Amino acid sequence: MSAILLLVMGGIHLYLVLFSGFDGLVGTLFVINAIGALVLAVAMVAVPDRLLTLTSLLSLLFTAGTLLALVLSLTLPGGFLGVREQISAELVPTTLVVEGLGTLVLLGATLLAARLRRP
Repeated sequence: MSAILLLVMGGIHLYLVLFSGFDGLVGTLFVINAIGALVLAVAMVAVPDRLLTLTSLLSLLFTAGTLLALVLSLTLPGGFLGVREQISAELVPTTLVVEGLGTLVLLGATLLAARLRRP
C-alpha cells in the first residue's frame, strides 16, 4: 500500500508538470519529487528486510515533507517557493488525501518495521 501511495503522489506531481504548466524551480522540484517517489516505491518493495526500517523512514519523511510544502503553499500569505495554492485548484484535494494517507501508512510501516527488527 505504501508503494502505491508513493507512486500516486509522484504521478500527481509529474502530471502537474506535464499538463498544468508548473515550470521553473517548482516544475523542476515536481519532477524530482516524481523520480524520488518512484525510487522510494521500488525500494519499499525490493529492499532486504534489514533495510526496510530505513527505507520506510525515508519514505515517510519524503511524503510528510511534500505534504508540508503543499499545506504551506495553501496557508502562507505569500505561498511557498512563490506558489500560492488554493484548495479548489486542480488535484489539490486529491493530493492532500493521498499525501495525508501516505504519511499515516508510512508511519505505520516504519513503526512495524522497527518493531520487527528488535531481537
